[in-house]
Amino acid sequence: MLAATSACGGAGSSKASADDGKAGGKAGASASPSPTKPAGPPMLLETITPQTGTTVGVAMPISVIFTNPVAAKARATVEKHMKVSASQSVAGAWHWMGDRRADWRPKTYWPSGTKVKIDADLKGVSNGNGRYGVHGYTHTFTIGDDVRADVSVTGHTMKVTRNGKLVRTLSINAGSAQYPTWDGTMAVIDKQEKVHMTSCSVGISCDKGSPNFYDLTLPWDVHLTQSGTYVHYSTGDPNPGSGSARGSHGCVHLSMSDAKWFYGQVKQGDPVTVTGSPRGKAPADNGYASFNLSWSQWLAGSAAGEQTTAQL
Repeated sequence: MLAATSACGGAGSSKASADDGKAGGKAGASASPSPTKPAGPPMLLETITPQTGTTVGVAMPISVIFTNPVAAKARATVEKHMKVSASQSVAGAWHWMGDRRADWRPKTYWPSGTKVKIDADLKGVSNGNGRYGVHGYTHTFTIGDDVRADVSVTGHTMKVTRNGKLVRTLSINAGSAQYPTWDGTMAVIDKQEKVHMTSCSVGISCDKGSPNFYDLTLPWDVHLTQSGTYVHYSTGDPNPGSGSARGSHGCVHLSMSDAKWFYGQVKQGDPVTVTGSPRGKAPADNGYASFNLSWSQWLAGSAAGEQTTAQL
């Protein structure tokens, strides 16, 4: 999984770190090279997400992180050697988040039930910086039920749907004027039953005398951004909704019972869409927020352009 900044909001980095689902499949990043002497040092993948064998949500991208930078001149070739196949034909494209991370997303959400495979056949492929691939990686995963959560900051509600049908409407509080929640669509990164959250870790306050200081372990945490956005229960806001409207440091607060219920409903890759916040949309690389870019913006970051998945 992506490494979490364990707190809400704040000024934490939006950049994804590189300890996502390990690049397993045919071989891991520590696999031995082929007997043939490579043309240069090895080009390796640090991670591929989703992990092979998992079931994920309809907004989940394929995220590949390279151990070393990939030069712009090599990216089209690298993209073409990372073949995406699916049981249902889907249009999509790669997009580079800097020089070490490339994500593939469909033009629109994945259809539920789709089987997906990525074959990163990089043996002999150059990264443009003197390194060459020495083996391939394969991951397979499945798109599960279409579970979505739509959060209204001003309405203090979260509507949860499954396969197009409303399941439940929950009362929420989101960020305050000082610490607003990210807007836009964020695919769930991961979830944990308990997370230790501190205001110091995201640059809010390290002063124990500050009203904004906190150092808490809180339950039922659904992780949305690398900069520290979660949907969870907060002891400081036990009964969220328009009546309390306390505001958070950027997270979305649910009551204890609702937080536990929501935790049980969602999985990695399910889209949580926030509207009504003044902060603006989360950057696409702040976790898995790829659908915050329009399709034309997404293609602008691709070297090889739009492609249709091969038949799986």
